[in-house]
Amino acid sequence: MIDTHELTRRAGSQREVTFTAPAPEDLGIDVIGVPEGDPIQFDLRLESVVEGVLVTGTARGRLVGECARCLVDIEDEFLADVQELYVYPESDAEPDEASRMEGDLIDLEPELRDQVVLALPFQPLCTDDCPGLCPECGVRLADDPGHKHEDGGDPRWAALSGLLQQDERPQDN
Repeated sequence: MIDTHELTRRAGSQREVTFTAPAPEDLGIDVIGVPEGDPIQFDLRLESVVEGVLVTGTARGRLVGECARCLVDIEDEFLADVQELYVYPESDAEPDEASRMEGDLIDLEPELRDQVVLALPFQPLCTDDCPGLCPECGVRLADDPGHKHEDGGDPRWAALSGLLQQDERPQDN
């Protein structure tokens, strides 16, 4: 929550704020996100406008998760742009048009959640060319690039291979 009490309701007045706040829970998706309680650095400008307070700036923090191909732990950073109009409590604006202030307080969590989750990769990778895991034994292919299996056949298809061999025998006419 940001307190806007020092920002007068006179259009055009502004204030810049920089602060760190702990990350809320469940800020992310199943495979990558911001750990709960991790510090998020905010650099914001609060500007009083006729309808309320316009908040613009950035939020920066750490992401942790796992590679979608090889399941190795990965760590990255995010930089989310924040731009949201928070209308005064007495405003006639519809709830879906703008976020509403609670007295002189602004709750940044919904906007932060929207911006961070939308910026996350749907399938995060440890490297752009991650080869993933061996489909037969689960070995991480980046650790063993020459990985092969002697018998590449699936035992469930073994009975059908006998039919193929019968088809290849010369036919007597």
